[in-house]
This record gives sequence, C-alpha cells and structure tokens, in this order.
Amino acid sequence: MVDEKAVQKAVASIITAIGEDPAREGLADTPKRVAEMYTELFAGISMDPIAELKKGYELGHREMVILKDIPFYSMCEHHLLPFFGVVHIGYIPDISGRVVGISNFGRIVEIFARRPQIQERMTTQIADAIVEGLQPQGVGVVIQAEHLCMVMRGVKKPGTNIITSAIRGSFRKNAASRAEFFSLIQNGK
Repeated sequence: MVDEKAVQKAVASIITAIGEDPAREGLADTPKRVAEMYTELFAGISMDPIAELKKGYELGHREMVILKDIPFYSMCEHHLLPFFGVVHIGYIPDISGRVVGISNFGRIVEIFARRPQIQERMTTQIADAIVEGLQPQGVGVVIQAEHLCMVMRGVKKPGTNIITSAIRGSFRKNAASRAEFFSLIQNGK
C-alpha cells in the first residue's frame, strides 16, 4: 500500500530541490497527483500473481497456447521512468490438459508491471509464476519494450527496443517446441 502522504511530502521536497516553488499555481496539486498516480502504478506490489492461476479448466488440451502482444507499462526501478511494450506468453498445459482463462495472463503481466521493475526480472517473474501456478510442460515468455530512460536521458536513443526471454520446461528441452513458439510470436498474425 502506497503511503500517499509520504509521497506528497517527498514530491514537494523534490520540486523545491530542483529550484521550483511547490506552491506555484501549476505545481500546487502536483504532489497529490503524483501520490495518486504512484498508488495506481505500483498497485502490483501487494498483489499475488499465483492467485490468478488457481481456477483452471481440465479440458484435456495438450497443445501449445500462445498469447501475443499483451501491452504493458511499467516503471524502471533505476530512474523511475516508464518502460512499455508487449509480452508474448506461450505454454504447453500439464499432462491433464489444464488451462486457465486467457485474461488471467494479462492480469499476471499487470501485477508484475505495476512494481518498480527491470525488464529482465519481469520476464523471469512471469515465466516462474506460470510454472508455479500451472505446472505446465513448458513455458516461454518474451518481452519487447522501449525504455524512456534510454530515450529521454543518458544515451538518448529513441526507438531502441530491448527483447528478453525466459524459457522453461519442454520449451528449453525440445528445440521443436521452442522453434514453434518463436515462429508463432514472430510470424503468427
């Protein structure tokens, strides 16, 4: 739970520290707005992603399931600037063919994205949560994102995309499954 009063106080201090007047008309409500925004942006800190995978369906489906282009927005923990992009998730259900509702994967992405984050950790966390919650035969997660810390400051390289992947189970052990997953997320429209 975000301590909005503490955030407001900190933001007012930052405004003063950069040489501005926190009482100026355009800035007077900024500490309150930032505190409310942080409550929304960091809501995932207190949420359990595994809970999203509890209710499943024994359908006997044992073939690959892929969710492609799941949009997300997160905050880089190094600079507290946004990074955003898409997540691709593929999994092969367990031997009984247990699946979960596809919207649950979007919720898992949101839970991990709504934390101070780095893309590499987020990729791993999503894959590991699916492994723990579903116990599938295999999981693949790919994230492609643009980081404003690389666009607005530092190297200033707009359009640079960072791609990370996490591969588990049969996707790691079976080259054909891995190749099918990567082919479908690259070419499947």
